[in-house]
Amino acid sequence: MKQKATRAVSAFTRIELIVVIALLIVLAFMLAASMLLPFLARARSHPNWINCLNNLKEIGTAYRLWAGDNGGFVPPQQTVSNGGWEDLLTNADQGELCWTNYAIMQNELGQSPKLVVCRYDERQAAFSFTNNFDNANLSYFVGVSANEAHPQSLLGGDRNLGPGTKPDPDYGFSPESGKGNDVAVLISGPVSWSLKMHSNGKTAGAGNILFGDGSAQQVTTASFRKNWLSHADPTTNWPAGHVPASPSIRLVFP
Repeated sequence: MKQKATRAVSAFTRIELIVVIALLIVLAFMLAASMLLPFLARARSHPNWINCLNNLKEIGTAYRLWAGDNGGFVPPQQTVSNGGWEDLLTNADQGELCWTNYAIMQNELGQSPKLVVCRYDERQAAFSFTNNFDNANLSYFVGVSANEAHPQSLLGGDRNLGPGTKPDPDYGFSPESGKGNDVAVLISGPVSWSLKMHSNGKTAGAGNILFGDGSAQQVTTASFRKNWLSHADPTTNWPAGHVPASPSIRLVFP
């Protein structure tokens, strides 16, 4: 009797089965990652941009709360005896004290120093407003003559604003040293956002500004000069001997 030929059928060993399952899991993760990368890239830029703008809006709210308790004046327009720092600003070159403006409003800022540092800045937030807080923990300039009566006056903004039409490669008016800068900015310009912070990847420059009514907006260099700076109310209470020859606004940079 002729026997039928038999063929050996080999089965997966347990180790081989584990390896196959692991490879399938890796492939599934790789596929999912490739599909999510575009969304993650957008999430990295957009929410941080929104976060920084929201910081300024919260600072704007803090200004309004503080003014509500202080005769309608914001800190740079209220005397030292009444909790502000107006007396100090009767002197020129007060950039080194820019941080004072925000330390004064620490209660209105919810005791959160993170609000005064932009995520795109190289500076780091302080642990508190009372423990070694200074310009090195600050991302925003102060418009000392802005007020709620002039809703579109410049109350603050990103520190990477600088002189001239060509964007500065660093932080413009705001020095790396943290010594600050007290600047008379001509309402006719020219100024431009430097290539730091929100200008990253934008050769023309961009930055956030805070208005006297507490609202905030991101603007390009061209829009800032045309739509906001050129319509700003010139500062009138300059320190003696430091009155600019042309209409200007006084901005104090950290």
